[in-house]
Amino acid sequence: MQIIPSAVVVAGAVMLSACASAPMFSQQALPAAVQVPAGHSVAMETVGAGDITYECKLKKDSADQFEWTFIGPDAVLSDRGGKAVGKYFGPPATWQNNDGSKVTATQVAVAPAGAGNIPSQLVKANPAMGSGAMSGVSYIQRVATKGGVAPASACAAANAGSKQKVQYQADYIFWKAA
Repeated sequence: MQIIPSAVVVAGAVMLSACASAPMFSQQALPAAVQVPAGHSVAMETVGAGDITYECKLKKDSADQFEWTFIGPDAVLSDRGGKAVGKYFGPPATWQNNDGSKVTATQVAVAPAGAGNIPSQLVKANPAMGSGAMSGVSYIQRVATKGGVAPASACAAANAGSKQKVQYQADYIFWKAA
């Protein structure tokens, strides 16, 4: 039996833990429209879980038709280990880290994510407010969505102005220039 020096064991454990915490997200399976341009790398991976609020409103450019209109999200952002690291809320759509730094963003593209799920999305981040984890974020992807679509219940003049919350979950992948 060979005895391995403890320094080798410790070094191996450190290397394995570094690999375990390294971002593992790959965008190759995503539709091209929501892929981040070359020259960026993953800075943070989160899972957002919460609600999206919809309001029954008159359809744009219509005098008598109503529809459920997206109002905004309210979700907790957690790391891959389940620890809360921030929140996502709006309007405007804002991702805020627990360190106080936050970003808003402008939608670049969406892609279908399956029946009953809000679409995958790519947004270009505006300059961060505050210093911290959100500093330097250039793009945010919303992928692996579950739920979140507008309510199936009727939306008509009789319930105009009513609001409904719909549960959803999505992965939010934060990218910075490499």
